[in-house]
Amino acid sequence: MAVKKYKPTSPARRFMTVSAFDEITCTTPERSLLKSINKTGGRNAQGKITVRHIGGGNRTKYRVIDYKRNKDGIPAKVASVEYDPNRSANIALLHYADGEKRYILAPLGLNVGDVLESGENADIRVGNALPLSAIPVGTMIHNIELQPGRGGIIARAAGNAAQLMAKEGKYATVRMPSGEMRYIPIVCRATIGQVGNLDHEIVRVGKAGKTRHMGVRPTVRGVVMNPNDHPHGGGEGKSPVGMPSPVTPWGKPALGYKTRKKKNASNKFIIKRVN
Repeated sequence: MAVKKYKPTSPARRFMTVSAFDEITCTTPERSLLKSINKTGGRNAQGKITVRHIGGGNRTKYRVIDYKRNKDGIPAKVASVEYDPNRSANIALLHYADGEKRYILAPLGLNVGDVLESGENADIRVGNALPLSAIPVGTMIHNIELQPGRGGIIARAAGNAAQLMAKEGKYATVRMPSGEMRYIPIVCRATIGQVGNLDHEIVRVGKAGKTRHMGVRPTVRGVVMNPNDHPHGGGEGKSPVGMPSPVTPWGKPALGYKTRKKKNASNKFIIKRVN
């Protein structure tokens, strides 16, 4: 997918880029697969802000995505490739032979008119979903399950893909998009190919107003706050952080702080960590 640039008719337009949406074939979503989204503004039931920098944004509907891909043996035709405001990847509408319609993540190279299938006997082609036991070693995969039947949760963002490295016994070795090597039960499902919309990461927002349209409120630097509001605050004029490393407003290290539990039960499935 290409990226569209604008002429510098204003300071905001000078560096703004947007996706050209070359892959999009339909602008009207399937109504039966839409759900309403209630916005929280980052507030809990008491009205207190529990997640900062959330609020506003354009009104959107949620597209129900089929992450499980459990409709085995029934061919489905790709009816359209659509934009989804809730994710970086595009989505594809499938029309199954029995009349059911479902959305899936649109992989790279998927075209309108392609016929997809899921199940152990499906062909090894882009967009088909199979158990890891039926996928050849070395294949690039996405939308990977960690628990059988729970639906894919790994490699779902635009341009992401993992690689099946080995299969032994009850487990398959998968290299994650981050480079981490991990054991995954061999009965878990994955979809063949790489998630599409590769140019998403090079799109430049260009102006603050567009960020507000995306539902993101401004972020204020800690060093310009008062000391009662942030550990970095205070001082006369421009002041440095004043401590060995930056911290969050609550005093936790902001750079390189590991939040994963040391005794996490799934540690035994991680072969090689990134850091």
